[in-house]
Amino acid sequence: MVDLTTRYLGFDLSSPLMVSASPLQENIGNIREMEDAGAAAVVLHSLFEEQITLESHELDRSLSAGTESFPEALNYFPDMADYNLGPDGYLEHIRRAKNAVAIPIIASLNGVSTEGWIRYAALIEEAGADALELNIYNLATDPRVSGREVERLYCDLLEEIRARVRIPLAVKLGPYFSSMANMALELDEAGADALVLFNRFYQPDFDLDTLVIAPSLALSHPSELRLRLHWVGVLYGYIGADLAVTGGVHSGSDVLKSMMAGARVAMMTSALLKHGISHLRTVRAEIITWMDEHEYESVQQMQGSMARRAVADTSAFDRANYMRVLSSYALRTDQR
Repeated sequence: MVDLTTRYLGFDLSSPLMVSASPLQENIGNIREMEDAGAAAVVLHSLFEEQITLESHELDRSLSAGTESFPEALNYFPDMADYNLGPDGYLEHIRRAKNAVAIPIIASLNGVSTEGWIRYAALIEEAGADALELNIYNLATDPRVSGREVERLYCDLLEEIRARVRIPLAVKLGPYFSSMANMALELDEAGADALVLFNRFYQPDFDLDTLVIAPSLALSHPSELRLRLHWVGVLYGYIGADLAVTGGVHSGSDVLKSMMAGARVAMMTSALLKHGISHLRTVRAEIITWMDEHEYESVQQMQGSMARRAVADTSAFDRANYMRVLSSYALRTDQR
């Protein structure tokens, strides 16, 4: 029997199959089903900055009742009071999830470096979360803010939280840095126990009938995996933090590719939303079948086997591959 075990954030996991943050995890029954279907660990849905900010405004309003000091800031927030259970409900949800399953429960914070985030990181640890994923969704829309300032915000947030909590910290970030490799190294040195590649940025759409900017959400596609494989393959062996792939993981082959690039785990959500939580069983079976057929004894045996530092020809990770890709398409076109 093949050995699917891997190690992530200091935990010995039964397999590299993880569930990334999604609304599915708001239901304790779903988390139990994920464990039964083969999930080795689960990242809970995120607690958002807007929820914490809204809570602090409501507290300020109570303390300032009868005065004119309270700005009507609440009008600028979406209706977040009960979204994802709210801040206090989120902490209770962590406790309930920990009591319901044996697999690691990883909490998720989605925001920027504020005192509220620092405070809730500590409260999340107290609630019993095994680890914390910082889902940093910071869009640099101010042209006066340099790339270096943005990068510093990420590292400052991580360092502040690292100084307050002892549980492992993962940083989930996007790929839009001028030097992704250097950014990964800086986060590693700032205290990240793992890097989760990559966050999916949700761009709004323009509604031509109503002339408003409308939110738009599309589930991930397997083609998105390539960007993740590229950067995991580049970073593997150069940083101490564990590497995790998220976005575009839909099948057993996607998980296998992630492992060969150098990831410790592969996370999925969109595939479960499309096919149901039981899809985890299908993916696990696909992994075992492929490993048996190709005589792999363990997942650890393949991890990093196709990373940049492990292959003789690194052009697939470098600029030289750019022309090769273009010319290969031209050749296919000519042959028709």
